[in-house]
This record gives sequence, structure tokens and C-alpha cells, in this order.
Amino acid sequence: MSNPLSVHTDFSLRTLNTFGIDAIARSYLQVPGVAILEQVRRDPVLGCMQRLVLGGGSNLLLTGDFPGLVLHMVGKGVEIVDGDPASTAIHVRAQAGESWHGLVQWTLARGIGGLENLSLIPGSVGAAPIQNIGAYGVEVGDLIAAVHCFDFDTGQTFTLDHAGCEFGYRDSVFKHRWRDRAVILDVTFALPVVWQARLQYVELSDELARDGVPCNDSASAPDALRIGAAVTAIRTRKLPDPTVIGNAGSFFKNPVVSPELRDRLLVDWPRLVCYPQADGSVKLAAGWLIDQCGWKGRSLGAAGVYEKQALVLVNRGNASGADIVALATAIQHDVAARFGVMLEPEPNFV
Repeated sequence: MSNPLSVHTDFSLRTLNTFGIDAIARSYLQVPGVAILEQVRRDPVLGCMQRLVLGGGSNLLLTGDFPGLVLHMVGKGVEIVDGDPASTAIHVRAQAGESWHGLVQWTLARGIGGLENLSLIPGSVGAAPIQNIGAYGVEVGDLIAAVHCFDFDTGQTFTLDHAGCEFGYRDSVFKHRWRDRAVILDVTFALPVVWQARLQYVELSDELARDGVPCNDSASAPDALRIGAAVTAIRTRKLPDPTVIGNAGSFFKNPVVSPELRDRLLVDWPRLVCYPQADGSVKLAAGWLIDQCGWKGRSLGAAGVYEKQALVLVNRGNASGADIVALATAIQHDVAARFGVMLEPEPNFV
């Protein structure tokens, strides 16, 4: 006989979202593994409720109370799942409830490189494939071999390989075809046996140079652990700690535009920060665009733009989700009016 589910009602989510928004969930349940999901699906009441799958709450903006069931993924565990000496990759499997930064540290402590550029990104392992998190020239999708999921429609588990995840810039199949249906249980990463440093971002190589680490000499190039420490130092200096001031990290995606628009913008904005992409498009720096509109450090009520990084919106006190939305909308309007570019938020609005 199944154990009764420990469902909490009228549960505050304030400590479970990094913005610190005080929203109430009608029902809340911790999920350590697939057995709980199977019970929820069979339950005549819970199985029919609207669902919100919650990880670290770092890519989420709660715009009001949630009228359904919050499933909080808390399963823990990290392991190396193969030891084939002939393989070109080390396969590491992590449960959805693991801390993302904790996983990065786990790999680096064992001399396994690949994830170091993604150090200190807040959130959980299970959320990483959904958003295809990325930083300093690395996207997690490039390092994912498989994602194991539970299908609420069928009650079965299934696994998507790398191609099946359809990774794109801050995008994946989990935002589309599998949205509201699949719950990620664990993720398997393929990390390189023959590791190479990714130092194309000047900010990262400059940080290492300040620490006396040469980046141009292959004989004394930094190892993955040193790079991870440099990324952590940069992010600590630039971004607010969500335990001190509520935020969801980068709030807007870097917009991707045509070369023609880039060229038109350069006429009036010769210092435009932009990055050519492999497909011929151009990525603009959203933070730079926002800064040029004068928003850095400004506030609308209790919602504000962080003083050190215009890409980060913060909760300066008791901001509501509606306050954050109002600020984001005002920023979008100003950037569109000045540059002809519409910024797209990164967090999921719930």
C-alpha cells in the first residue's frame, strides 16, 4: 500500500524563489524521486491539479499566488556512470534536486573539467537543461548526453538523448513540446577526457591574469579548478547574492539581431557591444542596452536595477511579482524605443 503523501496546504514560497516573492501555493509537496510523482498522478485530486515543478527557484518570477500543486524536486545524488578507458567522455549523472554549483564543485574536486565556466550559476541540476544555461562561452546543452524524465500523461519514464533535447540559446524542447508534461528526474553529462580551457571571453582571461595566471602559454595554462575559481570571483563581484537581495540573475536574454540592424546601430552607437554568431547573426549585450537607457541603479518602488549590473533586476524589500513585471516592462519599452530591439525575459512568469 502506498504511503500517504505529505502535502502542505497554503504554503509560502518566499524562501523557495530567489526573488524572495511572497506567494502562496494552494498545495506543496517535496519530491525525492519518481515514486512520489507516480502517486500524485494516481491521486484523484492531486492528479487533476495545475502543477508547478520547482527546483532552486532561480529562474522564476511569481506574479501571484499559485492555485495548484507545487512539486519541489529535492532528489540528491551524483555519480560517475561509466569507466570505459577508451571513451572520449566521462559520464556523470546527477539527480534533479542537486544544487547546480554543487555539481560543478563535485566535478572539479575530482579533476573533471567541462563545467567550470558555469560556476556559481544559481539553481538546480534539473532546471539546467530547460533553460540551457550558459556563461562565458559555454552552454550546458553542449555537455548533456541524456535527460531522464517522468511523463505525467502516460505515467512512464523516458530518456531524451542530446539531439532529442533540441537545445538552443536559452531554449530546449522542455519549454515547448514537453512543457507541463515532463518532469526531469536526472541529467547525464558527457564531460571531456581531453579537456581544453575556454577562455575566449576577455573578462575571464583578464581575471586570471590579475591573479598571475598566464592564458597565452599552453605550458602553464590554467586548469579547470582555477578557471572555476575565477568565474566564481567574477560572478561574486558583479552579481548580488540572492540570500541578501532578491534576484533571478540575468533577467533578460541577450537579443540576437541581423548584421544589417547591427550596422545601423553602429552609426549612432559606435561602442555598441556585440558578438558575431556562427550562423551569421549578431548577439547584442542586453545589459549594455539597458545601461545606455539610464536604468542601472534606478528603482520603481521596491523593484530596482542592480547598481553593478544592469541586466539584473532586484527586489529591494517587499516587491511583488507585479512590481518586477512593471519595472521589466518599462525597461523593455525604453530599449525598444531607443534601439529598435525588444528584450525577452529569461525567467518563467508564473
